[in-house]
Amino acid sequence: MEAIVGDFEGELNELREVFKSGKTRDISWRRSQLHGILSLLKEREGDIFKALNQDLGKHHVEAYRDEIGTVAKSAKHALGNLKKWTSSKRAKLPLSTFPGRAKLVPEPLGVVLILSSWNFPFGLSFEPIIGAIAAGNAIILKPSELAPTCSSVLANIIRDYLDNSAIKVVEGGPYVGEKLLQHRFDKIFYTGGPRVGQSVMTAAAKNLTPVTLELGGKCPAVVDFLSSSWDKKIAVKRIIWGKFGACGGQACIAVDYILTQKKFAPILVELLKKYIKRSYGDNPMESNSLAKIINKKHFSRLKELLDEPHVKSSIVYGGSSNENDLYIEPTILVDPPLDSEIMTEEIFGPLLPIITLEKIEDSIEFIRARPKPLAIYGFTNNEKLQKKMINETSSGSITFNDAIIQYVADTLPFGGVGGSGFGSYHGKFSFENFSHQKAVMVRGYLIDFGFRYPPWNNKKLQLLKSGLRYDYITLVFIKLGLKSKA
Repeated sequence: MEAIVGDFEGELNELREVFKSGKTRDISWRRSQLHGILSLLKEREGDIFKALNQDLGKHHVEAYRDEIGTVAKSAKHALGNLKKWTSSKRAKLPLSTFPGRAKLVPEPLGVVLILSSWNFPFGLSFEPIIGAIAAGNAIILKPSELAPTCSSVLANIIRDYLDNSAIKVVEGGPYVGEKLLQHRFDKIFYTGGPRVGQSVMTAAAKNLTPVTLELGGKCPAVVDFLSSSWDKKIAVKRIIWGKFGACGGQACIAVDYILTQKKFAPILVELLKKYIKRSYGDNPMESNSLAKIINKKHFSRLKELLDEPHVKSSIVYGGSSNENDLYIEPTILVDPPLDSEIMTEEIFGPLLPIITLEKIEDSIEFIRARPKPLAIYGFTNNEKLQKKMINETSSGSITFNDAIIQYVADTLPFGGVGGSGFGSYHGKFSFENFSHQKAVMVRGYLIDFGFRYPPWNNKKLQLLKSGLRYDYITLVFIKLGLKSKA
Protein backbone atom coordinates (compact mmCIF):
# COMPACT_ATOMS: atom_id res chain seq x y z
CA MET A 1 0.00 0.00 0.00
CA GLU A 2 1.12 3.55 -0.67
CA ALA A 3 2.13 4.68 2.80
CA ILE A 4 1.00 7.99 4.21
CA VAL A 5 3.21 8.99 7.13
CA GLY A 6 4.24 11.95 9.23
CA ASP A 7 1.82 14.77 9.82
CA PHE A 8 0.01 14.17 6.48
CA GLU A 9 0.39 17.77 5.33
CA GLY A 10 2.51 16.84 2.31
CA GLU A 11 0.07 14.19 1.15
CA LEU A 12 -2.90 16.46 1.74
CA ASN A 13 -1.25 19.18 -0.32
CA GLU A 14 -0.85 16.66 -3.15
CA LEU A 15 -4.56 15.84 -2.97
CA ARG A 16 -5.43 19.54 -2.94
CA GLU A 17 -3.30 20.10 -6.03
CA VAL A 18 -4.96 17.19 -7.82
CA PHE A 19 -8.36 18.59 -6.96
CA LYS A 20 -7.28 22.09 -7.96
CA SER A 21 -6.19 20.74 -11.37
CA GLY A 22 -9.80 19.84 -12.14
CA LYS A 23 -9.02 16.16 -12.70
CA THR A 24 -11.66 14.86 -10.32
CA ARG A 25 -14.31 17.18 -11.76
CA ASP A 26 -14.10 15.52 -15.16
CA ILE A 27 -17.12 13.29 -15.71
CA SER A 28 -15.01 10.68 -17.49
CA TRP A 29 -12.76 10.45 -14.41
CA ARG A 30 -15.76 9.96 -12.14
CA ARG A 31 -17.12 7.23 -14.42
CA SER A 32 -13.76 5.45 -14.60
CA GLN A 33 -13.49 5.33 -10.80
CA LEU A 34 -17.03 3.99 -10.40
CA HIS A 35 -16.27 1.32 -13.00
CA GLY A 36 -13.08 0.59 -11.03
CA ILE A 37 -15.16 -0.11 -7.93
CA LEU A 38 -17.35 -2.53 -9.90
CA SER A 39 -14.24 -4.29 -11.23
CA LEU A 40 -12.59 -4.69 -7.85
CA LEU A 41 -15.79 -6.05 -6.32
CA LYS A 42 -16.00 -8.69 -9.04
CA GLU A 43 -12.33 -9.58 -9.39
CA ARG A 44 -11.37 -9.44 -5.71
CA GLU A 45 -14.55 -10.99 -4.33
CA GLY A 46 -12.62 -13.94 -2.89
CA ASP A 47 -10.21 -11.67 -1.00
CA ILE A 48 -13.14 -9.71 0.41
CA PHE A 49 -14.90 -12.90 1.52
CA LYS A 50 -11.77 -14.18 3.28
CA ALA A 51 -11.13 -10.89 5.04
CA LEU A 52 -14.71 -10.60 6.33
CA ASN A 53 -14.64 -14.18 7.55
CA GLN A 54 -11.33 -13.71 9.32
CA ASP A 55 -12.22 -10.45 11.07
CA LEU A 56 -15.94 -10.97 11.67
CA GLY A 57 -16.73 -14.61 10.98
CA LYS A 58 -19.17 -13.62 8.23
CA HIS A 59 -20.44 -16.31 5.92
CA HIS A 60 -19.74 -15.46 2.29
CA VAL A 61 -23.48 -15.27 1.52
CA GLU A 62 -23.96 -12.65 4.24
CA ALA A 63 -20.81 -10.89 3.05
CA TYR A 64 -22.12 -10.70 -0.51
CA ARG A 65 -25.58 -9.58 0.58
CA ASP A 66 -24.39 -6.79 2.87
CA GLU A 67 -21.09 -5.61 1.44
CA ILE A 68 -20.56 -6.59 -2.18
CA GLY A 69 -24.03 -6.75 -3.68
CA THR A 70 -25.22 -3.51 -2.07
CA VAL A 71 -22.07 -1.63 -3.05
CA ALA A 72 -22.25 -2.87 -6.64
CA LYS A 73 -25.88 -1.78 -6.79
CA SER A 74 -24.97 1.68 -5.50
CA ALA A 75 -22.10 2.09 -7.98
CA LYS A 76 -24.36 1.11 -10.89
CA HIS A 77 -27.05 3.48 -9.64
CA ALA A 78 -24.53 6.33 -9.53
CA LEU A 79 -23.25 5.53 -13.02
CA GLY A 80 -26.79 5.48 -14.39
CA ASN A 81 -27.67 8.83 -12.85
CA LEU A 82 -24.37 10.69 -12.99
CA LYS A 83 -25.28 12.88 -15.96
CA LYS A 84 -28.55 13.96 -14.35
CA TRP A 85 -27.00 14.58 -10.93
CA THR A 86 -24.16 16.70 -12.28
CA SER A 87 -26.33 18.80 -14.59
CA SER A 88 -27.25 22.31 -13.55
CA LYS A 89 -30.88 22.95 -12.66
CA ARG A 90 -32.82 26.03 -13.70
CA ALA A 91 -34.08 28.12 -10.79
CA LYS A 92 -37.05 30.49 -10.76
CA LEU A 93 -36.48 34.13 -9.91
CA PRO A 94 -38.77 36.86 -8.50
CA LEU A 95 -40.04 39.54 -10.88
CA SER A 96 -37.83 42.14 -9.25
CA THR A 97 -34.79 40.45 -10.84
CA PHE A 98 -36.08 40.85 -14.44
CA PRO A 99 -34.38 40.53 -16.83
CA GLY A 100 -32.42 37.71 -15.27
CA ARG A 101 -31.95 33.97 -15.16
CA ALA A 102 -30.55 31.60 -12.57
CA LYS A 103 -29.43 28.03 -12.11
CA LEU A 104 -28.06 25.72 -9.44
CA VAL A 105 -24.69 24.20 -10.30
CA PRO A 106 -23.49 21.24 -8.20
CA GLU A 107 -19.81 21.49 -7.41
CA PRO A 108 -17.51 19.19 -5.42
CA LEU A 109 -16.42 20.25 -1.98
CA GLY A 110 -12.71 19.43 -2.35
CA VAL A 111 -10.66 17.00 -0.28
CA VAL A 112 -12.87 14.87 1.95
CA LEU A 113 -12.07 12.52 4.83
CA ILE A 114 -14.08 9.33 5.27
CA LEU A 115 -13.76 7.50 8.60
CA SER A 116 -15.47 4.13 8.24
CA SER A 117 -16.53 1.47 10.74
CA TRP A 118 -15.48 -2.14 11.37
CA ASN A 119 -18.85 -3.92 11.31
CA PHE A 120 -19.42 -3.49 7.57
CA PRO A 121 -15.88 -2.49 6.59
CA PHE A 122 -16.37 -2.62 2.83
CA GLY A 123 -19.96 -1.41 2.64
CA LEU A 124 -19.44 1.50 5.02
CA SER A 125 -16.28 2.52 3.15
CA PHE A 126 -17.48 2.27 -0.43
CA GLU A 127 -20.97 3.72 0.05
CA PRO A 128 -19.63 7.19 0.95
CA ILE A 129 -16.71 6.80 -1.47
CA ILE A 130 -19.21 6.32 -4.31
CA GLY A 131 -20.95 9.57 -3.35
CA ALA A 132 -17.67 11.45 -2.99
CA ILE A 133 -16.43 10.21 -6.38
CA ALA A 134 -19.73 10.95 -8.11
CA ALA A 135 -19.58 14.49 -6.74
CA GLY A 136 -16.00 14.94 -8.00
CA ASN A 137 -13.95 15.06 -4.80
CA ALA A 138 -10.49 13.90 -3.81
CA ILE A 139 -10.65 11.40 -0.94
CA ILE A 140 -8.80 10.04 2.07
CA LEU A 141 -10.30 6.89 3.58
CA LYS A 142 -9.34 5.67 7.02
CA PRO A 143 -10.79 2.19 7.64
CA SER A 144 -11.26 0.93 11.18
CA GLU A 145 -8.26 -0.75 12.74
CA LEU A 146 -10.64 -3.13 14.59
CA ALA A 147 -11.04 -5.14 11.36
CA PRO A 148 -7.34 -5.24 10.39
CA THR A 149 -7.55 -7.81 7.58
CA CYS A 150 -10.38 -5.90 5.93
CA SER A 151 -8.46 -2.65 6.34
CA SER A 152 -5.43 -4.14 4.59
CA VAL A 153 -7.50 -5.59 1.76
CA LEU A 154 -9.28 -2.25 1.30
CA ALA A 155 -5.96 -0.45 1.04
CA ASN A 156 -4.62 -2.93 -1.49
CA ILE A 157 -7.63 -3.11 -3.79
CA ILE A 158 -8.13 0.65 -3.80
CA ARG A 159 -4.46 1.03 -4.72
CA ASP A 160 -4.82 -1.51 -7.53
CA TYR A 161 -8.10 -0.32 -9.05
CA LEU A 162 -8.60 3.38 -8.29
CA ASP A 163 -6.65 6.56 -8.96
CA ASN A 164 -4.07 6.80 -6.15
CA SER A 165 -3.33 10.43 -6.90
CA ALA A 166 -6.88 11.38 -5.87
CA ILE A 167 -8.06 8.51 -3.63
CA LYS A 168 -5.80 7.43 -0.79
CA VAL A 169 -6.14 5.03 2.13
CA VAL A 170 -4.63 5.63 5.56
CA GLU A 171 -4.39 2.63 7.87
CA GLY A 172 -3.90 2.90 11.62
CA GLY A 173 -5.49 3.23 15.02
CA PRO A 174 -6.87 6.12 17.06
CA TYR A 175 -3.57 8.01 16.96
CA VAL A 176 -3.66 8.13 13.15
CA GLY A 177 -7.27 9.28 13.25
CA GLU A 178 -6.41 12.05 15.70
CA LYS A 179 -3.50 13.21 13.54
CA LEU A 180 -5.72 13.34 10.46
CA LEU A 181 -8.35 15.36 12.29
CA GLN A 182 -5.78 18.03 13.11
CA HIS A 183 -5.78 19.00 9.43
CA ARG A 184 -8.22 20.94 7.32
CA PHE A 185 -10.62 19.02 5.14
CA ASP A 186 -13.55 20.22 3.07
CA LYS A 187 -15.87 17.55 4.50
CA ILE A 188 -15.62 14.80 7.11
CA PHE A 189 -17.85 11.75 6.94
CA TYR A 190 -17.77 9.58 10.07
CA THR A 191 -19.48 6.28 10.81
CA GLY A 192 -19.21 4.92 14.34
CA GLY A 193 -20.10 5.59 17.95
CA PRO A 194 -21.19 8.86 19.57
CA ARG A 195 -18.09 9.25 21.77
CA VAL A 196 -15.71 9.39 18.80
CA GLY A 197 -18.35 11.35 16.91
CA GLN A 198 -18.06 14.12 19.50
CA SER A 199 -14.27 14.18 19.02
CA VAL A 200 -14.72 14.41 15.24
CA MET A 201 -17.09 17.36 15.62
CA THR A 202 -14.76 19.12 18.04
CA ALA A 203 -11.82 18.76 15.67
CA ALA A 204 -13.87 19.80 12.64
CA ALA A 205 -15.14 22.92 14.39
CA LYS A 206 -11.62 24.36 14.51
CA ASN A 207 -11.66 24.63 10.70
CA LEU A 208 -15.43 25.09 10.32
CA THR A 209 -15.45 21.80 8.41
CA PRO A 210 -18.91 20.38 7.64
CA VAL A 211 -19.48 16.95 9.14
CA THR A 212 -21.80 14.03 8.51
CA LEU A 213 -22.16 11.72 11.51
CA GLU A 214 -23.65 8.27 11.02
CA LEU A 215 -24.02 7.05 14.58
CA GLY A 216 -26.27 4.48 16.19
CA GLY A 217 -28.94 4.29 18.80
CA LYS A 218 -31.26 1.77 20.36
CA CYS A 219 -33.54 0.88 17.45
CA PRO A 220 -36.84 -0.49 18.78
CA ALA A 221 -39.16 -2.96 17.09
CA VAL A 222 -42.79 -2.39 18.03
CA VAL A 223 -44.55 -5.74 17.61
CA ASP A 224 -48.34 -5.53 17.55
CA PHE A 225 -50.55 -8.59 17.83
CA LEU A 226 -50.84 -10.05 14.33
CA SER A 227 -53.92 -12.20 13.84
CA SER A 228 -52.67 -14.12 10.81
CA SER A 229 -50.30 -17.01 11.53
CA TRP A 230 -48.51 -16.23 8.25
CA ASP A 231 -48.00 -12.61 9.31
CA LYS A 232 -46.63 -13.73 12.69
CA LYS A 233 -44.20 -16.15 11.05
CA ILE A 234 -42.87 -13.62 8.54
CA ALA A 235 -42.64 -10.86 11.16
CA VAL A 236 -40.61 -13.06 13.52
CA LYS A 237 -38.29 -14.23 10.74
CA ARG A 238 -37.65 -10.61 9.74
CA ILE A 239 -37.01 -9.58 13.33
CA ILE A 240 -34.50 -12.42 13.76
CA TRP A 241 -32.81 -11.39 10.53
CA GLY A 242 -32.89 -7.73 11.61
CA LYS A 243 -31.21 -8.62 14.89
CA PHE A 244 -28.94 -11.66 14.65
CA GLY A 245 -28.51 -11.72 10.87
CA ALA A 246 -26.99 -8.24 10.78
CA CYS A 247 -23.37 -9.02 11.72
CA GLY A 248 -24.59 -10.86 14.82
CA GLY A 249 -26.44 -7.77 16.00
CA GLN A 250 -23.36 -5.58 15.56
CA ALA A 251 -25.06 -3.05 13.30
CA CYS A 252 -26.28 0.47 13.94
CA ILE A 253 -29.67 -0.29 12.36
CA ALA A 254 -30.10 -3.74 13.91
CA VAL A 255 -33.17 -4.27 16.09
CA ASP A 256 -31.98 -3.38 19.58
CA TYR A 257 -35.06 -4.36 21.61
CA ILE A 258 -38.73 -5.26 21.20
CA LEU A 259 -41.80 -3.54 22.59
CA THR A 260 -44.94 -5.65 22.68
CA GLN A 261 -48.15 -6.25 24.63
CA LYS A 262 -47.82 -8.32 27.78
CA LYS A 263 -50.52 -10.75 26.62
CA PHE A 264 -48.73 -11.33 23.31
CA ALA A 265 -45.22 -11.75 24.75
CA PRO A 266 -45.38 -15.53 25.49
CA ILE A 267 -46.49 -16.26 21.92
CA LEU A 268 -43.78 -14.00 20.54
CA VAL A 269 -41.07 -15.61 22.67
CA GLU A 270 -42.01 -19.12 21.51
CA LEU A 271 -42.01 -18.03 17.88
CA LEU A 272 -38.61 -16.38 18.29
CA LYS A 273 -37.16 -19.54 19.84
CA LYS A 274 -38.58 -21.67 17.04
CA TYR A 275 -37.16 -19.60 14.22
CA ILE A 276 -33.80 -18.96 15.89
CA LYS A 277 -33.37 -22.75 15.95
CA ARG A 278 -34.42 -22.98 12.31
CA SER A 279 -31.91 -20.30 11.35
CA TYR A 280 -28.94 -21.34 13.50
CA GLY A 281 -29.66 -24.90 14.64
CA ASP A 282 -29.85 -26.40 18.12
CA ASN A 283 -26.26 -25.35 18.76
CA PRO A 284 -25.79 -21.93 17.11
CA MET A 285 -22.08 -21.96 17.96
CA GLU A 286 -21.64 -24.69 15.34
CA SER A 287 -23.52 -22.63 12.77
CA ASN A 288 -21.49 -20.85 10.12
CA SER A 289 -24.28 -18.31 9.66
CA LEU A 290 -23.75 -16.23 12.82
CA ALA A 291 -21.02 -13.60 12.84
CA LYS A 292 -18.62 -13.55 15.76
CA ILE A 293 -18.06 -10.69 18.20
CA ILE A 294 -15.38 -8.38 16.82
CA ASN A 295 -12.88 -8.68 19.70
CA LYS A 296 -12.47 -9.57 23.37
CA LYS A 297 -13.16 -6.05 24.56
CA HIS A 298 -16.61 -6.05 22.97
CA PHE A 299 -17.16 -9.64 24.08
CA SER A 300 -16.48 -8.64 27.71
CA ARG A 301 -18.79 -5.64 27.39
CA LEU A 302 -21.67 -7.85 26.21
CA LYS A 303 -21.01 -10.39 28.97
CA GLU A 304 -21.11 -7.61 31.54
CA LEU A 305 -24.51 -6.54 30.20
CA LEU A 306 -25.83 -10.05 30.88
CA ASP A 307 -24.12 -10.35 34.27
CA GLU A 308 -25.66 -7.16 35.61
CA PRO A 309 -27.90 -7.76 38.67
CA HIS A 310 -31.47 -8.80 37.80
CA VAL A 311 -30.61 -8.99 34.09
CA LYS A 312 -29.48 -12.63 34.08
CA SER A 313 -32.75 -13.71 35.66
CA SER A 314 -34.65 -12.19 32.73
CA ILE A 315 -33.01 -14.53 30.20
CA VAL A 316 -35.58 -16.90 28.69
CA TYR A 317 -33.45 -18.29 25.88
CA GLY A 318 -29.73 -18.59 25.14
CA GLY A 319 -27.09 -16.86 27.20
CA SER A 320 -24.16 -19.23 26.59
CA SER A 321 -20.84 -17.97 25.27
CA ASN A 322 -17.29 -18.96 24.36
CA GLU A 323 -14.63 -16.31 24.78
CA ASN A 324 -12.01 -18.20 22.78
CA ASP A 325 -14.26 -18.23 19.73
CA LEU A 326 -15.72 -14.76 20.48
CA TYR A 327 -19.14 -16.36 20.35
CA ILE A 328 -22.32 -15.39 22.18
CA GLU A 329 -25.49 -17.37 21.62
CA PRO A 330 -28.59 -15.53 20.38
CA THR A 331 -30.20 -14.53 23.65
CA ILE A 332 -33.74 -13.42 24.50
CA LEU A 333 -34.57 -11.53 27.68
CA VAL A 334 -38.00 -10.53 28.94
CA ASP A 335 -38.42 -7.35 30.96
CA PRO A 336 -34.87 -6.70 32.16
CA PRO A 337 -34.71 -3.64 34.46
CA LEU A 338 -35.22 -0.48 32.47
CA ASP A 339 -32.38 1.23 34.31
CA SER A 340 -29.94 -1.60 33.52
CA GLU A 341 -27.18 -0.92 31.02
CA ILE A 342 -28.68 -3.33 28.51
CA MET A 343 -31.67 -0.96 28.28
CA THR A 344 -29.80 2.34 28.47
CA GLU A 345 -26.86 1.66 26.13
CA GLU A 346 -26.81 0.44 22.54
CA ILE A 347 -26.35 -3.33 22.71
CA PHE A 348 -24.47 -3.99 19.46
CA GLY A 349 -24.58 -7.75 19.86
CA PRO A 350 -26.86 -10.84 19.80
CA LEU A 351 -28.87 -9.94 22.91
CA LEU A 352 -32.57 -9.20 22.38
CA PRO A 353 -34.57 -7.72 25.27
CA ILE A 354 -38.37 -7.76 25.10
CA ILE A 355 -40.20 -5.08 27.07
CA THR A 356 -43.86 -5.80 27.75
CA LEU A 357 -46.56 -3.14 27.82
CA GLU A 358 -50.21 -3.12 28.80
CA LYS A 359 -51.24 -1.82 25.40
CA ILE A 360 -49.25 -1.41 22.21
CA GLU A 361 -49.95 2.35 22.02
CA ASP A 362 -47.78 2.74 25.13
CA SER A 363 -44.79 2.01 22.89
CA ILE A 364 -44.98 5.53 21.48
CA GLU A 365 -44.43 7.21 24.83
CA PHE A 366 -41.73 4.64 25.67
CA ILE A 367 -39.80 5.63 22.54
CA ARG A 368 -40.42 9.36 23.01
CA ALA A 369 -38.95 9.22 26.52
CA ARG A 370 -35.58 8.07 25.16
CA PRO A 371 -32.95 9.43 22.74
CA LYS A 372 -34.01 9.47 19.10
CA PRO A 373 -33.13 6.17 17.42
CA LEU A 374 -31.57 5.69 14.02
CA ALA A 375 -34.52 3.53 12.99
CA ILE A 376 -37.87 2.38 14.31
CA TYR A 377 -39.46 -0.84 13.13
CA GLY A 378 -43.21 -1.28 13.48
CA PHE A 379 -44.70 -4.70 12.92
CA THR A 380 -48.39 -3.94 12.65
CA ASN A 381 -51.21 -3.88 10.11
CA ASN A 382 -53.03 -1.25 12.15
CA GLU A 383 -52.96 1.87 9.96
CA LYS A 384 -54.05 4.07 12.84
CA LEU A 385 -51.07 2.88 14.92
CA GLN A 386 -48.75 3.34 11.95
CA LYS A 387 -49.93 6.93 11.54
CA LYS A 388 -49.45 7.65 15.26
CA MET A 389 -45.93 6.23 15.16
CA ILE A 390 -45.05 8.37 12.14
CA ASN A 391 -46.51 11.56 13.61
CA GLU A 392 -45.59 11.16 17.28
CA THR A 393 -42.06 9.71 17.22
CA SER A 394 -38.80 10.97 15.76
CA SER A 395 -36.12 8.77 14.21
CA GLY A 396 -33.77 8.62 11.27
CA SER A 397 -36.25 6.35 9.51
CA ILE A 398 -39.30 4.25 10.25
CA THR A 399 -40.08 0.97 8.52
CA PHE A 400 -43.23 -1.09 8.90
CA ASN A 401 -43.35 -4.87 8.78
CA ASP A 402 -39.67 -5.34 8.04
CA ALA A 403 -36.23 -4.41 9.35
CA ILE A 404 -33.01 -3.01 7.84
CA ILE A 405 -34.42 -3.29 4.32
CA GLN A 406 -34.64 0.52 4.08
CA TYR A 407 -30.83 0.60 3.97
CA VAL A 408 -30.71 -0.87 0.46
CA ALA A 409 -33.15 1.63 -1.08
CA ASP A 410 -31.14 4.14 -3.14
CA THR A 411 -34.18 6.39 -3.35
CA LEU A 412 -34.36 6.86 0.43
CA PRO A 413 -31.94 8.96 2.49
CA PHE A 414 -30.10 7.01 5.17
CA GLY A 415 -29.10 8.90 8.28
CA GLY A 416 -29.96 9.76 11.85
CA VAL A 417 -31.50 12.57 13.83
CA GLY A 418 -30.44 13.98 17.18
CA GLY A 419 -28.14 11.59 19.01
CA SER A 420 -28.29 9.03 16.20
CA GLY A 421 -26.43 11.38 13.87
CA PHE A 422 -27.09 13.96 11.20
CA GLY A 423 -26.65 14.19 7.47
CA SER A 424 -27.77 11.46 5.10
CA TYR A 425 -26.49 9.47 2.13
CA HIS A 426 -27.29 6.67 -0.37
CA GLY A 427 -28.13 7.24 -4.01
CA LYS A 428 -28.52 10.87 -4.95
CA PHE A 429 -28.32 11.78 -1.26
CA SER A 430 -24.69 10.57 -1.25
CA PHE A 431 -23.94 12.82 -4.22
CA GLU A 432 -25.59 15.77 -2.48
CA ASN A 433 -23.75 15.01 0.77
CA PHE A 434 -20.41 15.67 -0.94
CA SER A 435 -21.59 18.53 -3.17
CA HIS A 436 -22.35 22.21 -2.85
CA GLN A 437 -25.30 23.58 -4.80
CA LYS A 438 -23.84 26.81 -6.11
CA ALA A 439 -26.36 29.50 -7.00
CA VAL A 440 -25.55 31.18 -10.31
CA MET A 441 -27.48 34.26 -11.43
CA VAL A 442 -27.13 36.38 -14.60
CA ARG A 443 -28.89 39.72 -15.15
CA GLY A 444 -29.21 42.02 -18.12
CA TYR A 445 -29.09 45.82 -18.35
CA LEU A 446 -32.35 46.50 -20.20
CA ILE A 447 -34.47 47.36 -17.16
CA ASP A 448 -33.39 48.84 -13.85
CA PHE A 449 -35.76 49.94 -11.10
CA GLY A 450 -34.56 53.24 -9.72
CA PHE A 451 -36.51 53.04 -6.49
CA ARG A 452 -34.06 50.41 -5.19
CA TYR A 453 -31.31 53.05 -4.94
CA PRO A 454 -30.78 55.99 -2.54
CA PRO A 455 -31.33 58.80 -1.88
CA TRP A 456 -34.40 57.50 -0.08
CA ASN A 457 -37.80 59.21 0.08
CA ASN A 458 -41.34 58.19 0.95
CA LYS A 459 -42.34 57.91 -2.70
CA LYS A 460 -39.72 55.22 -3.21
CA LEU A 461 -40.95 53.46 -0.08
CA GLN A 462 -44.49 53.38 -1.47
CA LEU A 463 -43.24 52.10 -4.80
CA LEU A 464 -41.26 49.36 -3.06
CA LYS A 465 -44.35 48.34 -1.09
CA SER A 466 -46.74 48.44 -4.02
CA GLY A 467 -44.28 46.89 -6.44
CA LEU A 468 -44.51 43.59 -4.56
CA ARG A 469 -48.20 43.39 -5.55
CA TYR A 470 -47.77 44.17 -9.23
CA ASP A 471 -47.33 41.71 -12.04
CA TYR A 472 -44.45 41.85 -14.47
CA ILE A 473 -46.14 44.14 -17.05
CA THR A 474 -47.01 46.72 -14.38
CA LEU A 475 -43.42 46.71 -13.10
CA VAL A 476 -42.16 47.44 -16.59
CA PHE A 477 -44.49 50.44 -16.88
CA ILE A 478 -43.42 51.65 -13.45
CA LYS A 479 -39.83 51.46 -14.60
CA LEU A 480 -40.50 53.29 -17.87
CA GLY A 481 -42.52 55.99 -16.14
CA LEU A 482 -39.99 56.66 -13.39
CA LYS A 483 -36.75 56.32 -15.30
CA SER A 484 -36.17 60.03 -15.71
CA LYS A 485 -37.33 60.92 -12.20
CA ALA A 486 -35.48 58.25 -10.25
